[in-house]
Amino acid sequence: MTLLTEWDQCRLSEVTVPASKWNPRRDLRSSIRYIDVSAVARDELRIVSEATYSSDDAPSRARKIVKTGDTIFATIRPTLRRIAQIPSSLDNEIVSTAFCVLRPASQVIDADFLYFATQFEPVMKGIAAMESGASYPAVRDVDVLDQVIPLPPLLEQREIAAILNAIRTTLLHQTQCEVSATSLKRATMQEVFTGGLRDETQKETETGPIPESWVVEAIKDLSSVVSGGTPARRTPKFWTRGRIPWVKTTEVDYCVIQKTEEYITQSGLEQSPAKLLPPDTLLLAMYGQGVTRGKVAILGVEAACNQACAAINPHDDVVVDTKYLYHFLSFRYEAIRRLAHGGQQQNLNLDIVRGLPVAHPNNPEEQGEIVAILDTIDRKIDLHRKKRAVLNDLFKALLHKLMTGEIRVGDLDLAAIGPPSSLSEE
Repeated sequence: MTLLTEWDQCRLSEVTVPASKWNPRRDLRSSIRYIDVSAVARDELRIVSEATYSSDDAPSRARKIVKTGDTIFATIRPTLRRIAQIPSSLDNEIVSTAFCVLRPASQVIDADFLYFATQFEPVMKGIAAMESGASYPAVRDVDVLDQVIPLPPLLEQREIAAILNAIRTTLLHQTQCEVSATSLKRATMQEVFTGGLRDETQKETETGPIPESWVVEAIKDLSSVVSGGTPARRTPKFWTRGRIPWVKTTEVDYCVIQKTEEYITQSGLEQSPAKLLPPDTLLLAMYGQGVTRGKVAILGVEAACNQACAAINPHDDVVVDTKYLYHFLSFRYEAIRRLAHGGQQQNLNLDIVRGLPVAHPNNPEEQGEIVAILDTIDRKIDLHRKKRAVLNDLFKALLHKLMTGEIRVGDLDLAAIGPPSSLSEE
């Protein structure tokens, strides 16, 4: 680590004090509030859940007592960055032995500065280098405590922490706004796809209740459905200097796809099962680990896709358009996922996709109104995501520059810190 200042450097062990261990036989408690590794949100770097146990039922890992201001650092899969600071509401509660508890020595280090210092990239790289175990990578507490951090004077530590806290607070606000907008969209989809916009009586169908005038048709009756293909990886001419966007299932994530991670050549397109798809094609992920399977996206450019994607294009003579299908299939995500079959990894296939039921109004005007409502919410969600991305980049840049002394707090124009005006509220 190269510091551009006269600051000291020290090991975490030199600026922290040992935390207490909890012995349930000696420290009798009627109940404990317990934090395990899964309770720390990786994106937010804070505790988002807890479990309550009686002393008799407490997990065997529930053995470390934490205090307000402590930083906890998960030693299991440390590169996932499960780092959090203990709030006052969890003072004297219990965390898993899978955390290294960093309790600041208050006379030399500020608690908030310590929390941010553990996120400093040289610290993370140093801890990652100490990992052992292939299937269950972990480090020891001593490996965390052995990491070196910069140590400005206490006053400057507090000033640095105040700047980073201000950005983090705004970042968390944008995260919550995105969560709220996403919840609003789910509620709105439930309302419009079961009740419509015309205050009609409802009828029961295979997709659930829908307005009396609506109809249910299979995707195969509304659209063409094909899959893509993958040019042979061992053939360089199919990939080298390719210019044709090629979509993978991991890129199918409720968005308009404008660019891709990989590109194929014209030879790759012509000499493989890959198919060139026009803009506005709807893609549905048929395979994929985790939550990928069942997600949809729309092509914003001409592109090809792999065989794990179903490419859906409405027929010219039907009233259902791509954007309506996109929103309706998003609404039916969980139901679609349940149709997958197979052994260890369950997948969808083209026959399943072609048979998916779609409830829709025959009235193009009502269909357009539904699309307009959901598109408006999507724009809000996208706005919050963009703001969050800008703030996250700003946080990372300032974390590095402030921790190395490349920028000093006194050099900052604090009024200028924030997302650019292009990301202001609509």
